[in-house]
Amino acid sequence: MRRYAFDTIKRPLEEKQYDVVVVGAGLAGLYTAWLLDDRFSCALLVKGPLYSCNSSLAQGGIAAVMHPEDNTGQHIEDTLKAGCGLADEEGVRMMVEQGPGEISNLVSLGVVFDKEAGGSYYTTREGGHTRKRVLHCGGDATGDHLIQILADRVKEKKNVDILEDCFLADIVTGNADEVCGVIVFQQGYKAIVTSRVVIATGGIGQVYLHTTNQEGIAGDGIAAAIRTGARCSDMEFVQFHPTAFYNTQSGQSGFLVSEAVRGEGGILRNHRGEAFMEAHHPMKDLAPRDITARAIFLEMQASGENHVFLDITSRSADFLAARFPTIYKHCKAHGIDMATEKIPVAPVQHYFMGGIRTNLNGQSNIEGLYACGEAAGTSVHGANRLASNSLLECLVFSRQCATHINGRSPGKIAMPSIADVGNRVVPADIDDMRRQIKELMQQHGGIVRNEQGMTLALSAVKDIAAKMQHMALQMPRHTEVYNMALIAIEILQAALRRKRSVGAHYREDSKDYRGDSKDYREDSKDYREDSKNEP
Repeated sequence: MRRYAFDTIKRPLEEKQYDVVVVGAGLAGLYTAWLLDDRFSCALLVKGPLYSCNSSLAQGGIAAVMHPEDNTGQHIEDTLKAGCGLADEEGVRMMVEQGPGEISNLVSLGVVFDKEAGGSYYTTREGGHTRKRVLHCGGDATGDHLIQILADRVKEKKNVDILEDCFLADIVTGNADEVCGVIVFQQGYKAIVTSRVVIATGGIGQVYLHTTNQEGIAGDGIAAAIRTGARCSDMEFVQFHPTAFYNTQSGQSGFLVSEAVRGEGGILRNHRGEAFMEAHHPMKDLAPRDITARAIFLEMQASGENHVFLDITSRSADFLAARFPTIYKHCKAHGIDMATEKIPVAPVQHYFMGGIRTNLNGQSNIEGLYACGEAAGTSVHGANRLASNSLLECLVFSRQCATHINGRSPGKIAMPSIADVGNRVVPADIDDMRRQIKELMQQHGGIVRNEQGMTLALSAVKDIAAKMQHMALQMPRHTEVYNMALIAIEILQAALRRKRSVGAHYREDSKDYRGDSKDYREDSKDYREDSKNEP
């Protein structure tokens, strides 16, 4: 693995200096930047244009205990159970208990959550939850609403510079493994000198062929951290959302059909019209995501079809248009009236439970390197994320990062010299390598895995990474493919090490898998023993 991805021949670099660099402008990055003390100068790096992030696509909402008939103990219980015994209970408790306060903070910033006629929050129930506790905005436009509000608030802060179309190439460290700065690409390579870097770059969706993630979400921040020597965890746990809209004309899937549709009465049916989830879990269509995604996968295998159906025809057009305006319009645009016709759906890669290993303050093992949101491995999701806990995690652990940084004095540091490398060749087949990685991961690192397939994929991806060792990665799209290769290697190695199936990690060559309502926590000691060898 090359230490630095960027083309070091093009030195010296233009330099700027900031107290803190936040990488990523989804909910985690924006909230961190908002919460940083005004005495810190901050650069907020946005890979593309502002407002274009995974968080803006979040439909379901934020899980938080806001009604007297619910309680934090039950939310904690639901989270631990969904995580199959591998969620960190201390982190889960912190996340759940701070949830209501963060909702109040968002309201004070101008976020408007949907409410009932009587004025109480309109909450719904999603997979794995035993209570209605998911708050939403604009029906199914929660993420978009949050990002609009927070981005506008951050733009008002005089100490934050928002650098759009700015790609993180590398994190620079000194001799003592402390952060000294970052290398970015913004109309050429540039250096930013800093002693604090917060990685909030989201997940790894583009490593897979089919994903709900935005085009630019390729694990860049995680890969850059790996090159510094940062530890990662839970890399084998890749969540596939059970229901993405399947375009029967193009064969493409990626647009999310929120779990909340099932929370409002939607039923999964096969091509014979049969409701099949009862055979897989007592919670039927509201089973945890890993179980639901595999159930759909098995139905597709049995039928030879590329999708199943989600039936919400029990609800009126008026209700659906008001409750799910984004989904309703998308279906209409593709010739489906969800009030009278079943929606074709299929599982796709959606969320990443792994990431840069952090403590509860967001700190990694590299001094000055923090992570929060989907890029962080906090272990609050364990082997399977409970629905709508992702935005909650972003809020709580962004605050933890910002609070820890705010409690320390700004560091003054110089960028160390980086040795030039010899001549490298410009990659000519970069698009082909990108396609190979995505196809290999889709086939062998997806919903159902086995040792033979993962070993084959790992060898092929390692060959791609080895070729890229000797290439001049002159543009972000070159580095992005190298990052994808590093992430794929970490996922496959972790998945091969974990011999037993658990949560989102399903090995068909594991004889002891139980894909039902079995409470995995009684086996959590064994699963945690398996976890000791994680990357």
